Amino acid sequence: MDLVIPLNGGMALDMLWDEPQIAAFLTRLTSFSRVVMFDPRGFGSSGRVDPDRVPAIQTWMDDIGTVMDAAGIPRANVMAWSEPALAVLLFAATHPGRVTNIVVANAFARYLRNDECPWGMPPDTFAIYMHRLREYWGNGRISRRLAPSLVPNDDAMRRWARIERLSGPPDIYVVPQAFMHSDITGVLQFVQAPTLVIARTDNPHVRPEHGRYLAQHIPHARLLELPGADSVLPSGASPQLLDEIEEFLTGVRPTPALERQLATVLFTDIVSSTERAASVGDRVWRDSLDAFEAMTRQMLERYRGIFVKSTGDGTLATFDGPARAIECARHVAVGAGVLGLEIRAGLHTGEIERRGDDVAGMGVHIAARVAALAGADEVLVSRTVTDLVAGSGIAFTDRGEHELKGVPGTWQLYAVLGED
Repeated sequence: MDLVIPLNGGMALDMLWDEPQIAAFLTRLTSFSRVVMFDPRGFGSSGRVDPDRVPAIQTWMDDIGTVMDAAGIPRANVMAWSEPALAVLLFAATHPGRVTNIVVANAFARYLRNDECPWGMPPDTFAIYMHRLREYWGNGRISRRLAPSLVPNDDAMRRWARIERLSGPPDIYVVPQAFMHSDITGVLQFVQAPTLVIARTDNPHVRPEHGRYLAQHIPHARLLELPGADSVLPSGASPQLLDEIEEFLTGVRPTPALERQLATVLFTDIVSSTERAASVGDRVWRDSLDAFEAMTRQMLERYRGIFVKSTGDGTLATFDGPARAIECARHVAVGAGVLGLEIRAGLHTGEIERRGDDVAGMGVHIAARVAALAGADEVLVSRTVTDLVAGSGIAFTDRGEHELKGVPGTWQLYAVLGED
């Protein structure tokens, strides 16, 4: 199925896949649909609008149909959060034959307060709000306000400041202002497509009462209220939220995927990390850990390894080939030496279970036990690994048989010899 998503300000289309949270969100969506995202006029890479002659909301409604036509999509599911949701609902009411299902999050029919919308923003407050938007645009503060889970610290705020600047000029405030002055309350009754309305209960930008109103006035709507203050849908998106979206759009509740596969597991561990941290101080040690992780990730990319997670003072990674895993471990050890560190590394090839971004299973457990037995600046591997790289030219020295805690039997271990 196709899922069309018009983006809003502050979301630079070309940079979304660089943000881990957003990439994970989109990856999940693409597991059950073809996702078509675009910048409506006035946003991101699309054409600007004249700030002195801002078009009516139907302009952004037309953009949805234009993109669907260009992509050859006669009918699709449509998703939006915050301001573009107005255009989505107007499009669905105007072109019911083109919309299968709708997902809107932190959306509103009318933003400003009146008798029918007492939870809306007062007009005098709105003027101050627009002034702040214009004043802070491009320095990351808007993103921190609207997506606190995406922008948890100053480093993220500096990154999102760049994303803001790439997603629109300083006069971009006129576009959300146009949405917030619009009112589609009279349109809601004509929306025929089943609609999932998602509202964050602590959202300071779009109060949850807006979502409740939409769910009450759209004929085939269901309300999903979740805790949190994020106005941007991918920000703070939990597995529960993604499960709800997938079930709503496909009609099938997803079951947790447990993927079993053969892989070579690598554990690295910095030798005497506690003593080093105490001797150099927390700040210097933190910088050393950051440099070590950056170097490790670089080597993993070079040897087609998958970074699973940091273990505090080490790394867990997987590989689709044991020879590449050994070469990577060798070079990580060399790189650690350049940074003034010593590591121990352990490798085992066996069955693992992938669940989301994490791994588990006996293969992981054995690799951890092998790593714990390695000496300083040593890469230790199981007999399984040596058997699989026979003929590769990689040399080993026998380290004897060992019992691995929690693993039945005894295990022959080998140390990888350095290159000549």
